[in-house]
Amino acid sequence: MISLSNVSKRFGRFTAIEDISFEVSAGEIVGLLGPNGAGKSTTMRIIAGVFPPTTGRALVAGHDIVAEPLAARAAVGYFPERVSAYQEMTVRSYLRYVGRMKGLGRAAASAQADEAMDACALAPVATRLIGSLSKGFRQRVGIAQALTAEPRVLILDEPTAGLDPEQVAEMRDLIRDLRHNRTVVLSTHILPEVEATCDRVIILHRGRIRAVDTPTQLSRRVQRSGRILVELNAPVEAAAQGLAAVPGVIGVEVQARSVDGAASLTVLTESERDLREALAAAVADRGWGLRELRSVAVSLEEVFLALVHDDTEESPS
Repeated sequence: MISLSNVSKRFGRFTAIEDISFEVSAGEIVGLLGPNGAGKSTTMRIIAGVFPPTTGRALVAGHDIVAEPLAARAAVGYFPERVSAYQEMTVRSYLRYVGRMKGLGRAAASAQADEAMDACALAPVATRLIGSLSKGFRQRVGIAQALTAEPRVLILDEPTAGLDPEQVAEMRDLIRDLRHNRTVVLSTHILPEVEATCDRVIILHRGRIRAVDTPTQLSRRVQRSGRILVELNAPVEAAAQGLAAVPGVIGVEVQARSVDGAASLTVLTESERDLREALAAAVADRGWGLRELRSVAVSLEEVFLALVHDDTEESPS
């Protein structure tokens, strides 16, 4: 559905992105993850047809964005980082207006506006002026306008920026619901955003792609040892020594003791070995009370920091 091959974008002497290649399949939700200035918005604007790449080729729904710009743009609904809408218009009238601007007839524009409002839960505010809406509802209006004319690809640039936690949760649900009918690409620098909504992650740093994979596979790539959380009723020092003696354990990190005196430890193991049964047996043999024992995955934040750190070390000073 989306294909970028060796795409670069330069503004004068400044290179925003360099030699970027990736593909997004129909029905996928893919997240562009990176800090501010990584090249996320530039990449999305190229896909949306806002401006062409300096070099390389970009296809959207089979259309080259340079050779077939109108056909490529018609396949995309774009939600920019800063949503602009006519504040003096009602939600319904604005969405009808957007539909007309996208080439829909009057009846089709009206029907599309109603469908977009239903998809984005905007029916309760359909007759209110956009300027009177909360930030969360204005974000929904922005997504609704992107949905008009039934685009096959939806581009969302920082869709949860400025929202409160409840609004963020609602926006995540909305994005997940959109996957059934459209391909979705969203950009964010918020790590939980990607973990909560995306099938795959594209990590950008300094205008280059550092990794493309699922969150789970990315975790496995950077995890150099297994980690198992153990919480038990035992003296901390004795527990650390006892668990460290289990074959395959390469280290034990002592966490904070809970208020009722239970010891909490993170056991580092050889990466390919699952030692949960052996650790449980060691606890039972010593007569300690086991409260919790579970594997701990590397977080996406740790993955991102590891990749960025490697990139920094490889960059010339």
